[in-house]
Amino acid sequence: MTPSAESATASLAFSVQHNPHAASDRQREELLREPAFGTVFTDHMVTIAWSDAEGWHDGAVQPYAPITLDPAAAVLHYGQEIFEGIKAYRHADGSVHTFRPTENGHRLQRSARRLALPELPVDAFVQSLRELIAVDADWVPGGDDQSLYMRPFMFASEAFLGVRPANRVSYYVIASPVGAYFKGGAKPVSIWLSEDYARAGRGGTGAAKTGGNYAASLLPQAEAYEQGCDQVVFLDGQRNVEELGGMNIVFVRKDGTLVTPASDSILEGITRASLLELARDRGHAVEQRPVALSEWREGVASGDIVEVFACGTAAVVAPIGTLKGHDFVDEQPTGTLALSLREELTDIQYGRRADTHGWLVRLDG
Repeated sequence: MTPSAESATASLAFSVQHNPHAASDRQREELLREPAFGTVFTDHMVTIAWSDAEGWHDGAVQPYAPITLDPAAAVLHYGQEIFEGIKAYRHADGSVHTFRPTENGHRLQRSARRLALPELPVDAFVQSLRELIAVDADWVPGGDDQSLYMRPFMFASEAFLGVRPANRVSYYVIASPVGAYFKGGAKPVSIWLSEDYARAGRGGTGAAKTGGNYAASLLPQAEAYEQGCDQVVFLDGQRNVEELGGMNIVFVRKDGTLVTPASDSILEGITRASLLELARDRGHAVEQRPVALSEWREGVASGDIVEVFACGTAAVVAPIGTLKGHDFVDEQPTGTLALSLREELTDIQYGRRADTHGWLVRLDG
């Protein structure tokens, strides 16, 4: 039986152990000067344990440190793990906010359900972010397009060599200060069409945020680099467009309609959903449906598709300038809608524009 959120206790408490070797103010300021994605981490991390017998328990904030695992830990043998990605933003008044955390919490639950892991209640998920910010708020940078990227993740920690859902699971949150994904503004990226590999299949784990999907994308991503491309895009078994290695894709038609692929093998992007909502606010029609590769290529050739962009938590929006395959190179049209939506979304996230949708949640104070 797959564990559910009902196994959690409603009053999960967190102990706090401060890091005696925390970075000094000067060291932290130096590290925040030009933060690079995923290379520097804050002083602390959050942990919560789960067991079949006790449910969720032992919430803690503790010094950032290596994780000790038994060599027989189930995650090392059967890949039972999931993760999320969410940012904290420093507003002009110094306060710290995050963006749509309940959506990340619900997505973590969906991923857990698919990987036969226990579902962490959404309120406990949001609380875990608050607990980390309570001790590491100084790590949230305040420069242009800078933020604190938080990585919640969960894995099977039970020492057991058997093919069944684990009876012991560990949940963590770590965080890394990051700068602008694109230096000097978002530039069009080149995309390699992977026709020899797939990231997921019908009925598989494509809609879950699990490491195996990303591991499956690494070889074709390396192939993309060999072809001089920045990213890789995948197809399903019917040659419909799925997504990039770590981003969703959106097509803009000349009538202003935004079209994005939809299937049970594509991760439901929160950034994509937010951009589409902002587009609807402007009066644009939105279609979420299967998109054949032929529709993409023919639409660009005919002028029916006037803009193509990728979107995700890290980059927010990346215009696509070139689609390259084994025997073709298609230059992609570039427009202004993608970057305009990006500006509107980031203005909301950083508190520069009114949050009329109620998407922001304050984490400090």
